Amino acid sequence: MLKTGIPKLDEMLGGGVPAGKSLLFFTQPGIEGDVFGMQALYNALSSGLRAAYVLTMSPPYEFFESMREFGWEVSGSSKDRLIVVDGYSRLVGMDSEEKYVVDNPYDVNDFDAAVRSVLEEIDALFFSSLSDICDMCGEARTLESVRAWLELAAKKGVPVIANFTAWPYDAEILEGIKDAFDAVVKIAGIAERIIIGQYYSVTKANWVKAEEKALLFKVIRPGGVRAYIPKILVTGPYNAGKSTFVRALSKRSVSVDRLGTTVALDHGYIDHKGIVAEIFGTPGQERFDPLLKWLGGESMGVFLVVDSTDEESFPRAKKMLEMVRVSGLPCVIVANKQDLPGALPPEEIRKRMRLEEDMPIVPAVATEGKGVFEAFEILVERIMGI
Repeated sequence: MLKTGIPKLDEMLGGGVPAGKSLLFFTQPGIEGDVFGMQALYNALSSGLRAAYVLTMSPPYEFFESMREFGWEVSGSSKDRLIVVDGYSRLVGMDSEEKYVVDNPYDVNDFDAAVRSVLEEIDALFFSSLSDICDMCGEARTLESVRAWLELAAKKGVPVIANFTAWPYDAEILEGIKDAFDAVVKIAGIAERIIIGQYYSVTKANWVKAEEKALLFKVIRPGGVRAYIPKILVTGPYNAGKSTFVRALSKRSVSVDRLGTTVALDHGYIDHKGIVAEIFGTPGQERFDPLLKWLGGESMGVFLVVDSTDEESFPRAKKMLEMVRVSGLPCVIVANKQDLPGALPPEEIRKRMRLEEDMPIVPAVATEGKGVFEAFEILVERIMGI
């Protein structure tokens, strides 16, 4: 399996791209989709594979600089395992020191000769942009060549990953490109006048059942593609430890408090195991309940933090849970302060709060960071349905 290294995508693909199979990143114009192919390339090199990258979007030195922006340094042995097929330099009259140079980028036969030669030397083949080749060499001729390259790669057992931007080509070309590949990952935006979010989904994969589940993502520099959850709510009664929980989870966080009590929103930013998320904590006092209802309506999931030593706060916690779950949000109960005398275990809390059996309750000590990431991973699984 050739793993892409893109969080959650390899799971959706059943582990990655098998030998001889092909994967197309089919990207809506205006979306930063080329990073998907770059991340998969870096992951292949880091895994010790020999790879070729057919470069059409920039000169090689700019490509390596772009990789460095994401924290992907290609040097030493990893650079020795990479063959760049330079399909750009001659386009602008530049010299090139690469082993394979496309002398006439407007002639698909020159690309064909380079691809066929390099397939004899590598374990994986990557294309920076098939749409660039379409623009330079013609759509129909490029599609014909792509089919031939994929057929040859399949015979040699070489997996292929390619980027393609879905400009307004003829429908026959767009469908033909997708049909040529064994798997297609659609990369698109959620738009309302402007693009306000980005997602990817596996629309087909002939070696695994594709669920067409859409996952939001964010491109981080450095870091690359991350699965993204734009809003998670952290709520619970007064003094349950919500702010401490937010700080324990977050790479960076902000709290507004007076005399140690939160009087406005906590905000935190999480980057954990390839998933980034924004979390918002609400004050526990009843006067803030309208804010709780409003935030709950816009959130994708909820942490309910309870003080395991304070049974008298459980009715208030149950009421807060009911307020935010009216829209069916995934939820995890964080049974905080498990290190203190009198702390009730999760199952006893379930019984006394009369919670359903499938409601996750995670024991935690937020002041020490215990249980906080376990709770996060459980909630992410519920949000993403994985």
